[in-house]
Amino acid sequence: MSYQAPLRDMQFVLYELLNGDQILPALPGCEDATREIMDAMLTEGAKLAENVMAPLNTSGDREGCQYDPETKSVKTPTGFKEAYKQFSENGWTALAAPVEYGGQGLPHTLNTLAEEMVCSANLSLGMYPGLTHGAVNALISYGSDELKETYLPKLISGEWSGTMCLTEPHCGTDLGLIRTKADPQADGSYAVSGTKIWITGGEQDLTDNIIHLVLAKLPDAPGGSKGISLFIVPKFLTDGTRNTAFCGGLEHKMGIKGSATCVMNFEGAKGWLVGEPHKGLQAMFVMMNSARLMVGLQGLGIAEAAYQTSLGFAKDRRQSRSLAGPQEPDQSADCIIVHPDVRRMLLRQKATIEGGRALAYFTSLQLDVAHKAESAEEREQADDMVQLLTPIVKAFLTDEGFFCANDGLQLMGGNGFTQDWPIEQYVRDSRITRIYEGTNGIQALDLVGRKLGHAGGRAVKRFFAMLEQYGKDNPDAPHLDDVKGAVARLQKATMWLMQNGMTDREQAGAAATPYLRLFALTAVAYFWSRMALTAQHALNEGSTEVDFYQAKLHTAHFYMAKLLPQTESLLTEIEAGKDSLMEITVAQL
Repeated sequence: MSYQAPLRDMQFVLYELLNGDQILPALPGCEDATREIMDAMLTEGAKLAENVMAPLNTSGDREGCQYDPETKSVKTPTGFKEAYKQFSENGWTALAAPVEYGGQGLPHTLNTLAEEMVCSANLSLGMYPGLTHGAVNALISYGSDELKETYLPKLISGEWSGTMCLTEPHCGTDLGLIRTKADPQADGSYAVSGTKIWITGGEQDLTDNIIHLVLAKLPDAPGGSKGISLFIVPKFLTDGTRNTAFCGGLEHKMGIKGSATCVMNFEGAKGWLVGEPHKGLQAMFVMMNSARLMVGLQGLGIAEAAYQTSLGFAKDRRQSRSLAGPQEPDQSADCIIVHPDVRRMLLRQKATIEGGRALAYFTSLQLDVAHKAESAEEREQADDMVQLLTPIVKAFLTDEGFFCANDGLQLMGGNGFTQDWPIEQYVRDSRITRIYEGTNGIQALDLVGRKLGHAGGRAVKRFFAMLEQYGKDNPDAPHLDDVKGAVARLQKATMWLMQNGMTDREQAGAAATPYLRLFALTAVAYFWSRMALTAQHALNEGSTEVDFYQAKLHTAHFYMAKLLPQTESLLTEIEAGKDSLMEITVAQL
């Protein structure tokens, strides 16, 4: 079956659960984000995703990108250029960008909903405009007025695209080791020289220009990450001259084959400093945090597409009889959706997708509040939530995106393993999301090493206070005891980290990944309780969408009964400490 945007589920979370149609229009500058406008945007976005982008997903995977070593150019798969043009001309690249530079000025939350649909429909194609959003955010935050006026209008219109050039052949996460250099020139520019790898969209035929944001070191740079500066290096200069920034080849990848992943060679390329010298990492983190939220949505988007495919298969494929007796006696066999283990795989997908969607949309809504709320206190509280939840959104949703795609393939058996169905591509495409923009292990270290202790633990205290207040305000909420139990385990794990991880970094490192998952499962349990409460209210008020709301109640029950109990074993794993990991010698491994 072909992808169908889950508009009703998206509207349920945005409007009924999070009250986005009330919160967003009340923010300064977001008055146009009415429910009518948001519904129209969702409807048009769904049409573009379903009818333009999704049909190119399989063909783009089979064809891939083609590199010409003579011209050092890259050709994207057939149809990508036309689809990208339609995407940008219809205003999707400008959706949440500032009006003064040609954007529509709509909330980031709407961009999140659009990104989910794009990632479900065609992850490879969606990668090209995706990183441009991050480049725009970095320039808005740190670019000079001249750089903003030169580059933002065409980046926002989609005529130009942006890249993020961090990784080098000898270093990835440890950016303090980069060797790319930037030498000051008499005209105020810099000559940037070095090689960057794994650059998404580093070269392509979709846009007229490509604007690279490049991390490099000045001649007087101090050692380590404190000596990194950020530079803007365009493919073409403003006078039309070709800059000396060339693609040296394409990576041969397991998935996302329609996305050009390039080796980029900067050969004294002309660039300009973004922000202050030696403070480029701070500026780049603006782009990276935007990208991490986007990658979380990639996991969510692929999970949804995989679920739709495997659900359609399970409703149609006949195999054996139900263990409770024939469900369709007049047929040769029952459809496999009657089998408990098939239900387990489907409900695991459904529960994590819908819970993950609530977590992602909540985080995006907090991002809008953090940027636009009138009171400083409101902005600080919202920003605390964004900082705390960003690594969780990135890691949990991409883990689950891969697990859901894998469950979908398993459910479909040998059919799933063939190219006759799109599910094997979803498995391959989703695997990278757990690696790029900081591996999920790095996200876990960021959570325990930076976010928990930030401002004296202010963010995590506010998170716990939010959940406690929910229980006080809704003492009869569905599954409240389950949520309270998970919160107690998360608090116990947090205290263990405070007591052990502060004095022994290896203890924190050993606990980081299970702690992030424990945190995510607890947060999603909170949202499932809220979704069940919202659904129960709708049914009590006589809604005619009985199946829709009852499905929420049933799925919440499954989540609490079958998935949330993982928090018990995760706490046990955390409290077991590092010894079983670190006592074995390297020679014994």
